Amino acid sequence: MQNLVFLLIEFLDELVFGVTEAAWPYIQNELALSYTQIGILLTVPGLVSTVVEPFLGILGDVWKRHLLILSGGVCFVLALLLTSLSVSFVLLLAAFILFYPASGAFVSLSQASLMDSDPARHDQNMARWTFAGSLGVVLGPLLLIGLSALGFGWRGVFLSLFFVAGLILILAWRRIPPDGVHLPGWPSFRSVFGGLRGAFRALKVPGVLRWLVLLEFSDLMLDVLLSYLALYFHDVAGLTESQAAGAVLVWLVVGLLGDLLLIPLLEKVDGLNYLRLSVLLELLLFPAFLLVPRVGLKLVLVALLGFFNSGWYAILKGRLYSSLPGQSGTVMALDNLTGLVGGLLPFAIGLAADAFGLGTAIWLLLAGPVALLVGLPRRRQEGTA
Repeated sequence: MQNLVFLLIEFLDELVFGVTEAAWPYIQNELALSYTQIGILLTVPGLVSTVVEPFLGILGDVWKRHLLILSGGVCFVLALLLTSLSVSFVLLLAAFILFYPASGAFVSLSQASLMDSDPARHDQNMARWTFAGSLGVVLGPLLLIGLSALGFGWRGVFLSLFFVAGLILILAWRRIPPDGVHLPGWPSFRSVFGGLRGAFRALKVPGVLRWLVLLEFSDLMLDVLLSYLALYFHDVAGLTESQAAGAVLVWLVVGLLGDLLLIPLLEKVDGLNYLRLSVLLELLLFPAFLLVPRVGLKLVLVALLGFFNSGWYAILKGRLYSSLPGQSGTVMALDNLTGLVGGLLPFAIGLAADAFGLGTAIWLLLAGPVALLVGLPRRRQEGTA
């Protein structure tokens, strides 16, 4: 039951993410946001989170992980309420700044706990985690479209998410057991400092830095592309706001199918072999998606993109956990430290879009599969990667 709660938490987090990504045209129009402001909204909260979350990860290894998860859940719920009440760029930025580190405590530490539940099956459990998240992302635009048709608007959708998150938080409070060892009321400076030193030492472990870097580059074709996908179909391809949200839904539904099929596939096929093939396919599909003029063909190609990038996050993150057994909180800390650089990418895309147009700026995302093509270990290297 505990692992099911962890998967529900990931489902909730990605449900919120799916709503947010599909709602950008609505939010942009109502709050009169520029691309640069959107880039700030996608970047600054992430940078704040990458400063806070490494400490949360270390605390998750040396202190009360149960308390950290539940405290993050409370802030997560409050951030959704603040988002629904935001009437300006500044208020929305404040809501996102609260939401991002709250998600780190509530969601990322739940992922770490799920990984600890069966250290021998990191790839497989990450595939289940990713499927739960993909299901949430797919339902997000559907929830936005359905409630908007009923007159809720994007604010009403976030208010609805506030209530759903409250229910899941109550379930987590009841079902996630307390930490099994006696721990002090407050973490000591020595334990936190020792944990941070251990995290930096972990960077010397073979393979750790490779997986951290590849995770950041892979995100260009995952969350970063998704962040701008609705805007691309609206501003470049010329679709309406609702049609653009529908295009995002196409990407998400096909990606959900890919994530579902990945679960049995990883029982039979090595994850890295699949990853190499999918990277080659993405390198062909993404330029084709940008170059074809017909919207119908773009929709077909974006569906294929969403299908073949399935498993990127699950496999790369699973390999990162496997490279540091028994240090899941440290994995979270290191992932966020490298996120200091990766978190600048959406802002860079926003600046480039204001300067050269979104249709040109989005080509920068091709760096993601190129980096994976170069950086994935060759078969002779896998034993030490």
